[in-house]
Amino acid sequence: MELYTVIFRTLFIYFLIMIIFRMMGKREMGKLSIIDFVVSIMIAELAVISIEDPTIPMLNSLVSIFVLLSIQLILALISLKSRRMREIVDGKPSLIIKEGQVDEHEMKKQRYNFDDLLTQLRENNIRSLNEVEFGILETTGKLSIIKKDEESENTPIQMIMPLILDGKILEDNLEKMDKTSFWLRQELKKVGFKEIKNISFCTLNEDGTLYVDELNSKK
Repeated sequence: MELYTVIFRTLFIYFLIMIIFRMMGKREMGKLSIIDFVVSIMIAELAVISIEDPTIPMLNSLVSIFVLLSIQLILALISLKSRRMREIVDGKPSLIIKEGQVDEHEMKKQRYNFDDLLTQLRENNIRSLNEVEFGILETTGKLSIIKKDEESENTPIQMIMPLILDGKILEDNLEKMDKTSFWLRQELKKVGFKEIKNISFCTLNEDGTLYVDELNSKK
């Protein structure tokens, strides 16, 4: 009977975890947030305990698994609405290389050393820092590289930098571009957008025009 119990529990937990991970979303394993990663490990551990010891009621593990799933789903829903929550859960990208210059202060803040930098530059097929215009350390730990444009070295490369997210102006990004919120509001009015709260995403294109995406509820 114990063997049949183990087989049943294994099959049941296997299909249950498949469903749970589908409910958690479609991020690649290497791009999981800290919360996703911790929840995944804990669910796996609870599943193993349930299978290993048939004397423990399966209900105990199932309750814990569904509590963890609920926490993950609630935080994911809040993160969709709140930029602050996204920063807490996922962190923020860090600009490690700016206009060809390495920002050592930012590297120290992220506990990121030159060995890490050189390794990831090689992984991006970069042979010299002279080839790099921007290097962004993503929240997953991956280094994204924007190369210098050899054909137009005198033309600065424009990074995708959001000016508005979820109906809120990002003053720090405007500062980096030497722009003000007053300038942004005036530019938005020119293209027919009066309410900042109705805009889900806005950025400045290379040609100086604005790309604006409205909130779904307002479309």
